[in-house]
Amino acid sequence: MHDYSLRKLHLSNQGMMAQELGVQTSKKLEEFTNLYARHATVLKVISRKKEVDKQLLSVFSMRSIPCWLQSSNSFYLFSSDPELRDWSRVQSYISSEEEHLISCLRNYLRNSQRYEFEMVNDHYMFQFGGPTRVMGILNATPDSFYEQGKFSDHRKAIDKGIKMEADGADIIDIGGESTRPGAVQVDEAEELTRVIPVIEGLAADVRIPLSIDTYKSQVAEAAIQAGATIVNDISGMQFDAGMPEVIKHYNVPIVLMHIKGKPHDMQVDPTYDNMMDEIYMYFEDRISAAVEAGVERDLIIIDPGIGFGKRLWDNYEILQRLPEFRGLGCPILVGPSRKSFIGKALDLPVEERLEGTAAAVTAAVLGGSHIIRVHDIKEMLRVVQIADLIAANVLIQEQE
Repeated sequence: MHDYSLRKLHLSNQGMMAQELGVQTSKKLEEFTNLYARHATVLKVISRKKEVDKQLLSVFSMRSIPCWLQSSNSFYLFSSDPELRDWSRVQSYISSEEEHLISCLRNYLRNSQRYEFEMVNDHYMFQFGGPTRVMGILNATPDSFYEQGKFSDHRKAIDKGIKMEADGADIIDIGGESTRPGAVQVDEAEELTRVIPVIEGLAADVRIPLSIDTYKSQVAEAAIQAGATIVNDISGMQFDAGMPEVIKHYNVPIVLMHIKGKPHDMQVDPTYDNMMDEIYMYFEDRISAAVEAGVERDLIIIDPGIGFGKRLWDNYEILQRLPEFRGLGCPILVGPSRKSFIGKALDLPVEERLEGTAAAVTAAVLGGSHIIRVHDIKEMLRVVQIADLIAANVLIQEQE
């Protein structure tokens, strides 16, 4: 594990800066706003040793690098990408702390320069970084928060998956246990009964990749043997210690999601000192743990977990600051579809959240998401196609 966590801030207005600093109006906010406006790159650096070494602060002064101490364990660097790259190339260190920080900086710069990714296995080759991929949600459960068990019948679920492909889905994500807030855990045997026949049926009838939405390693392994080629784990491989071995053995992509708590209690007063700090360092830890367990880094996808242990505003802040997650060097998946952060803002039931979902999906695409996970394939594919054009992920040819 590196000594420091680094990320490039994406704060487009004073309100977002106030949220980051934890103040609404003060001389401190005014000073930060002025510094932020004058520099192309603002890095937030957090010491994982819990306290910033004072010797390091003097190094910044000697290097003429503007620095602003935020707390005893974090500070901001005001610079530009070229200046940071030049600094990362120095070979003569003023202190051992500078050497540790530069090692972390080199790792960060290497990861942050990646936007295009390629995932290849025996079944498909996925390229991320062009058109945003659309993952369809197929809940083979009787108690999902949306669709209410409509596809718990195997034949209906298979037919729904076939329609998803016809509507333009790039991936179908099949789940056999509801992970909505307050959901009760389903035992492994029941989950297998729900998902395996659906995966087997779809593997014979569709040509797009199938994903298994589970945090149980034995369910993941059985699903892969039945035809799934991606694992979507809401726990970031925390709930089942056997999951990393399954991913390593079958060499399939793994989605590591952020969650605070577990589905049954995750929305019981979730709190954060600084949500973005916590989620970013969570991913640094989970990616590091996965790689140490033998999982190929190029097979890791991250999902900030909208609605999973988040306060109402937290979900909007994630969408506002999504570009910050690019520094992790992994494809980004976002799943806002029809969730309560939309319903609460609009005071609408789940059935009437299509337009709100479209707005959230657009924000996710513009923020750099590589995959969006949705219920409504045909409608959201159209949203993605326009958002991709706005984001210049794809180009349109003028017709004569």
